Amino acid sequence: MKKYHFGLIGFPVGHTMSPFIHNELFRLSGIDADYTVLSVSPKELTEPAHKERFLQLDGFNVTIPHKQAVMALLHEIDETAAAFSSVNTIKNEAGRLCGFTTDGIGFQKSLRSAGIAMGSKNLILGSGGVSRVIAFELADASYFPDITICVRESGLSSAALLAESLRERMQKQQKDSIVHVCKYNDLDPSETYGLIANGTPLGMYPSNHTIPQLPDELYRNATAVFDAVYNPDETEFLKKARNAGAKAIGGMDMLVWQAAAAQSIWYGAEFEPEQISRISKSAILEMNRMFGGKKE
Repeated sequence: MKKYHFGLIGFPVGHTMSPFIHNELFRLSGIDADYTVLSVSPKELTEPAHKERFLQLDGFNVTIPHKQAVMALLHEIDETAAAFSSVNTIKNEAGRLCGFTTDGIGFQKSLRSAGIAMGSKNLILGSGGVSRVIAFELADASYFPDITICVRESGLSSAALLAESLRERMQKQQKDSIVHVCKYNDLDPSETYGLIANGTPLGMYPSNHTIPQLPDELYRNATAVFDAVYNPDETEFLKKARNAGAKAIGGMDMLVWQAAAAQSIWYGAEFEPEQISRISKSAILEMNRMFGGKKE
């Protein structure tokens, strides 16, 4: 049986759950594989020694801050990854590095497995890489996308660029759409949203106490909320939403689904929703053990 070699590049990578998740997926698939975490700073990314190390892997994942910069090293980029301007999965095809994104698949499947519809009116918090993926997936899933991108003052320019990219994509798909950009203090507390999605790092370990500054009434008016943050598994944002009566899901399911999609690209693996759910629960327990979170 062939031994596969996969890995992750990012900076920093000390708190990643990817090795645990991928090793669990390898175990389910029955393949012989290892998964190595490589801490690579932005300055080191294009160094010949690292490029040579990447070529020794059968495939690897990419996390912050390299999802855009790594594209310059690739021989081929998938259409979806090019549209998102983001690569999180790379396959080594006989010395050719080919880039893909599985973040969108992870987001889609995490919502669907939780029974959350994607075609409603949406509020997206943030305009960075994760928020961009969320915005495109929600727009593609709706017949009439209605999306508000909410950011701090410093994020207005990137939010405007994201909004324009969404409008252009919807025009190509011949869809009518509503895309707004606003600051937090401009939000209408009485507005109703089918989904509020947090794509910012607010609430992420070790800054667990931080939370997006939304009016309390918005939580009560939301059908569902999604938080891309997975550590901790229950952020202050999710707690507040649940207490207000909204369905709330964290980022661990998205993380596991996107890992499963990466393995599908690497060697054709397929996984059932029940398997993903079990790994997600196990990953949360392992994360809490590693980082001193709540005990189950």
